[in-house]
Amino acid sequence: MATTSFLLPSPPHSATFRRLATPLFSPTHHSSSFLRRLPALSLRKSSRTVVCAVAASSPLHALIFDCDGVILESEHLHRQAYNDAFAHFNVKCPPFSSEPLYWDVEFYDELQNQVGGGKPKMRWYFGKNGWPISSVFETPPSTDSDREKLVDVLQDWKTERYKDIIKSGTVEPRPGVLRLMDEAKGAGIKLAVCSAATKSSVILCLENLIGLDRFRGLDCFLAGDDVKEKKPDPSIYITAAKKLGVESKNCLVVEDSVIGLQAATGAGMSCIITYTSSTANQDFGDAIAKYPDLSGVRLEDLEILLQNTLVAS
Repeated sequence: MATTSFLLPSPPHSATFRRLATPLFSPTHHSSSFLRRLPALSLRKSSRTVVCAVAASSPLHALIFDCDGVILESEHLHRQAYNDAFAHFNVKCPPFSSEPLYWDVEFYDELQNQVGGGKPKMRWYFGKNGWPISSVFETPPSTDSDREKLVDVLQDWKTERYKDIIKSGTVEPRPGVLRLMDEAKGAGIKLAVCSAATKSSVILCLENLIGLDRFRGLDCFLAGDDVKEKKPDPSIYITAAKKLGVESKNCLVVEDSVIGLQAATGAGMSCIITYTSSTANQDFGDAIAKYPDLSGVRLEDLEILLQNTLVAS
């Protein structure tokens, strides 16, 4: 990556320096504009030139992506797979209507932003609304083992259905993701994917959407199966930092939801948000930036943003 040189005012606590250390990033104010403004800041010349060698001295040591909602806009695909599973097993919740359970868009958007992981979603829903009848159990399961069996059967079938959708060839990665991954890898920054979804479904998504070479080149890959607690618990990101051998403060997480944001910040990591239509209205106050997608975001933007965040903290 090219080396950028510019003069900083002295001393570093000056007003100009504080303006530089303030994140300027938002969906409508991208870092490219920040970079273009550097010559116009009229910084006072000093005898000391600070060289920002991005590749050598970058504060960004690991870039970590969530999968669903970040690499692909997938929640509508998951919702379809759940509803197909409910129909396949004729799942009916109290008061046992004639039609199988169906999660509509409005409800699922709320559910997926409150509960991470497929099995926890179903446990939460059935626990609140009553355990269902189905072709698996003609009467509502009453023991923990039977309830877990039902959830396992539904989740396994749902996962296979989701895989079929992904393999159909109709799904593409979100804008900017592949380029940003390649920029990070080329700069020697460690690259990881951490998803709360089932490992087999995430592997299939990554193989089909980012390609085998990028997938095999990941420095760390963790799925919901790899940790006991799902997001918003920070376990998956804490585990990733250990596997990557980097400090949390030098990791930057890319998420799409408040659940993911809470997991990242709970692990002591900075987080940017690339929101989707179902998460756009969430409160991302703890994120250091948010974008509608990554098409206009460059690696050097993220490095400057993280540096400013660390200086300001």
